[in-house]
Amino acid sequence: MNDRDWLAEKFEQNRPHLRSVAYRMLGSLGEAEDAVQEAWLRLNRSDAQAIGNLSGWLTTVIGRVCLDMLRSRNSRREGSLEEHLPDMILGREDRINPASTKNRSTNTKTCSLS
Repeated sequence: MNDRDWLAEKFEQNRPHLRSVAYRMLGSLGEAEDAVQEAWLRLNRSDAQAIGNLSGWLTTVIGRVCLDMLRSRNSRREGSLEEHLPDMILGREDRINPASTKNRSTNTKTCSLS
């Protein structure tokens, strides 16, 4: 495994944590994902061998990226987050099961034919 593959693997292990930090700061899944991508770009441009605590470094970077995004949001006079509800995060139990959807639609057709 070369250095880039190792770095990508370590980043992917930290991705859920980074996404959750960014989401809590920004209130939007889309912006959170943009911040995570920016963190990856910054990691890719840095000297990863010199980083002693990669998880801590990435958390610091994601925080700074989010602060930059919030500052630019204010300078562009975008609407406040108080005016908009955060994106919904679906858990496993909230996702649609295609099999149960088919059963429901079949039952609905049967009921309407009766």
